[in-house]
Amino acid sequence: MRPSRAGVLRTPPASSPSPLLILFISLLSISTQSFAWRPWPNRNPNGTFNFGDSKKYEGSSEFVHLRYHMGPVLTANITVHPIWYGAWDPPKKRIIRAFIRSISPDGAAPPKPSVAAWWRTVALYTDQTGSNVSRAVRLGAEKNDRLCSHGKRLSRLTVQHVIRSAVSARTRPLPVNPQGGLYLLLTSDDVYVDDFCGQVCGFHYFTFPSIVGYTLPYAWVGNSARACPGVCAWPFAVPAGYGGPRAGAPPNGDLGVDAMISVIGHELAEMASNPLANAWYAGTDPCFPTEIADLCEGIYGTGGGGSYTGQLTVDGRDGAAYNLNGVGGRRFLVQWVWHPELNYCFGPNALD
Repeated sequence: MRPSRAGVLRTPPASSPSPLLILFISLLSISTQSFAWRPWPNRNPNGTFNFGDSKKYEGSSEFVHLRYHMGPVLTANITVHPIWYGAWDPPKKRIIRAFIRSISPDGAAPPKPSVAAWWRTVALYTDQTGSNVSRAVRLGAEKNDRLCSHGKRLSRLTVQHVIRSAVSARTRPLPVNPQGGLYLLLTSDDVYVDDFCGQVCGFHYFTFPSIVGYTLPYAWVGNSARACPGVCAWPFAVPAGYGGPRAGAPPNGDLGVDAMISVIGHELAEMASNPLANAWYAGTDPCFPTEIADLCEGIYGTGGGGSYTGQLTVDGRDGAAYNLNGVGGRRFLVQWVWHPELNYCFGPNALD
């Protein structure tokens, strides 16, 4: 499923692959998808955590070999389409919408350091024509699936069926945009997706035409407030048995949603720079890539690494920990991403 030209995602020809090929691709996707955000990359086989001693772990060009593999990046204006799966209260939705709107804010720019400045690092990535990832990111049409039409336990492939339902609905279907559309499945705190909490807090991939009818970049992010806040809501919550410091209070007062924001940012950055798993990543195996946000897991400020977030802003009035400002006075805590020119993890709140 290759793009017809750089930066534009196209649907393959109408001829259908054989049933055996479809089965093989489906099984391969279940076993090899690793496009996932994990807050604790140094987990030992016995389940304990090895945090390490480093307080300055912002990456090193000596050990990181991020390469461009000639695939497309999202150079067209980007539109994010949220799919709200399960019961979502309006205040929770407003936090996530505000983050997406903060990437390319309309009107007055938020104070520095801003979400928009964080996205500028993502926009430095280019395709083979030299065109950059778009800096224009907009909130698009949304879809609600409050009754969980595919159940409350979703497999990796079922996630694609949820997206198919959203783009083919009889009423108000999501628009199909293979060039700049990003489809963001957000599950409520009572919905479980395969490997949630144990291995992943979110992942991204692209839809199969055999299931959805189109090749569309998509991501799933789960709300861990009920299931595993100590794993996926770090650094606002920590694993059982960990005696180290927490980051502070969630900046928008919602543990689960504030934790989701960083995962959403992580996945959006990777979808924009590696939408078809053949653009920007480190490593030699596209089935197990290390992408621009994977390289900076757990790093939110200068000096971050191991179990240390790096230097954050903590509001003395409410104890909220954050590193970015957004629209409407919102504050967010979002992990850094790999800077392709500086060759280390970077964010607009960097102190050096």
